[in-house]
Amino acid sequence: MAKKKIGQNFLIDKQVAGREVDYVNPDTEDIVLEIGPGKGILTKLLAKRVKKVIAIEIDSQLVKKLKPTLPDNVTLINADALKIDFKTLPVFNKIVSNLPFQISSPITFKFLKYSFSKAVLIYQKDFAERMIASSGSKDYSRLSVGIYYKTRCRILETVSKEFFYPMPKVDSSIVELIPRENPPFTVVNEKFFFDVTKKLFGHRRKKIKNILEDVYTKLENIPYLDRRVEELTPEQIGGLSNLLFEMNH
Repeated sequence: MAKKKIGQNFLIDKQVAGREVDYVNPDTEDIVLEIGPGKGILTKLLAKRVKKVIAIEIDSQLVKKLKPTLPDNVTLINADALKIDFKTLPVFNKIVSNLPFQISSPITFKFLKYSFSKAVLIYQKDFAERMIASSGSKDYSRLSVGIYYKTRCRILETVSKEFFYPMPKVDSSIVELIPRENPPFTVVNEKFFFDVTKKLFGHRRKKIKNILEDVYTKLENIPYLDRRVEELTPEQIGGLSNLLFEMNH
């Protein structure tokens, strides 16, 4: 039985699962991280084609049922993926998951803090559209900015809600994330940049001046103060962040 409180919607279509595995271009030397293996449809397909799968599942009942069915090259860990330090795991180079919808945002930002070569992930369709949104669009958010800064992101296909159990209210998308070797723009302090982005999008209907003056003491010669954050490109937000950091540190 799926548990709504932890966002369980199991992928039940083997063809969709097979395409998701194909998209990652699995190699016999790959070590793959999977979040929320559920009933193991992706896990078992991956295990046939890669060196090792590290699967993290929060539901202890699912772990008990799944563990006896898995091959020897799968390490199944009963833990909360948001709380576990990925550095304590074997070093992985790829991520493949049908992500629990309720943790989509925090787990994605967590992925961006670690090193990997490619991730192929299933998200709710509206969340996936926010990941690739451009400035000025209704879907543009701090997620869009962070994803653009850290990765090359594209939607590979839309997946009907009928291929999940229990059936969610919306369709999903398979998304590819490839970390950038070099960011598209330079920030003086990455943590500060992400903090500023979070503050700005937390009050997206306010003018930038009204948001910043409550937090920073020096705003002389800071641009865009009469604009709203959704009007700024990621590059402009990066430039704003750099000026704020230099003036207030």
